[in-house]
Amino acid sequence: MKFSIITLGCKVNQYESQIMSENMTRAGFKYEPEYAKADIVIVNSCTVTSVSDSKAFKLMRRIKRENPDCVTVLTGCMPQAFPKELENLMSADIITGNKRRQDLVPLINEYISERKRLVRINPHEDGAAFESMSINGFSERTRAFVKIEDGCNRFCSYCIIPYARGRVRSKPLSDIKAELKALSAGGYREAVLVGINLSAYGNDIGDINIADAVEAACSVKGIERVRLGSLEPERMDPETIKRLSLQPKLCPQFHLSLQSGCDQTLKRMNRHYSSEEYMTIVDNLRRHFDNCSITTDVMVGFPGESEEEFSLSLEFIKRVGFARVHTFAYSRRPGTVADRAENQVDKSEKDRRSKIMIEETERLRQSFLHTQLGRVEPVLFETRRRDGLFEGYTKNYTQVYVETDEDISNKLLDVRLNELMGQGCRGDIL
Repeated sequence: MKFSIITLGCKVNQYESQIMSENMTRAGFKYEPEYAKADIVIVNSCTVTSVSDSKAFKLMRRIKRENPDCVTVLTGCMPQAFPKELENLMSADIITGNKRRQDLVPLINEYISERKRLVRINPHEDGAAFESMSINGFSERTRAFVKIEDGCNRFCSYCIIPYARGRVRSKPLSDIKAELKALSAGGYREAVLVGINLSAYGNDIGDINIADAVEAACSVKGIERVRLGSLEPERMDPETIKRLSLQPKLCPQFHLSLQSGCDQTLKRMNRHYSSEEYMTIVDNLRRHFDNCSITTDVMVGFPGESEEEFSLSLEFIKRVGFARVHTFAYSRRPGTVADRAENQVDKSEKDRRSKIMIEETERLRQSFLHTQLGRVEPVLFETRRRDGLFEGYTKNYTQVYVETDEDISNKLLDVRLNELMGQGCRGDIL
């Protein structure tokens, strides 16, 4: 039988979809990229916003409409966070959550055998250990995501994820090394360490932190680059940053989640840092890493955000000088503190602020790219584009395009960056 997997959401979900795909393949199922041709369609859901939920609902209905005979599986964050609400979702033959990924194949076999709808969602338990899992490969040949942490203890006022993912759980250092050794043997040269709250790595397993995980990853022969996924400002203290800077394989690109540059808004969000504390972390990163790029997420229109608070956030973002900013408008999420707030911002005002923020951060992006021109940087190449150019990334995640007749995928080559091109730079291989 053929199966297809559709992944919604973050890099952790992408990693877990790879786990499910490998488990299915080992059990004798065959991967089919087009879900309309598959016998089994698995949707790995995201629930970070109500829009994410709506997308999953629509997708499940469309799959059943276009492929009525297939077995449909809904898994991931949405059923884990809202198990009761999904019990009657008849477009899903099997509903399961974020725990016990190894149970997926037995559930599918049980459904195929008995043709009885299954809803099996195991609740998260405090004190649980990291669920053992590792991948042998990834869809991208040059870069593999490696999940080293799950869960979050922070309970930001807008966020449902602690309910979907449970408390912080960390992968043992020995397991990180073993997984990366297998990936290195498979030809992977870059690893991206990902988690739900990556900065909290080690909170649950002793006197270690994210620097220990990076050191373990960098020690693996054949892995030439180690990159960090999205980071929270917590635990990014001067000593940790100094330790990170001693690892030459670590890429100097840090996606440091901000959400707002206004202290009053940060307090209402239940974010446990101020704008000045965030700026100190940025300054420390830039002091220790040459040609460092700082990227972030910024929310506009959070409940109670006044015009003055929005302006303070905008000015702070300009002061930091981010290399890239992902801007999004606040979306109400039932079950959170912020959803119950009375002073919600009108959609039209959120749209206006989003437009202003996006225009300003695009100027910041272009300004950062200008600083890269004339530099010679090692680029790990990935694929040939439709226009014939080969594309790859520098260590600080600047996208680079070169003209060549050779197949240079998975090659690390020095490139002089000569001119801006779209959201990256065009250059010449030296």
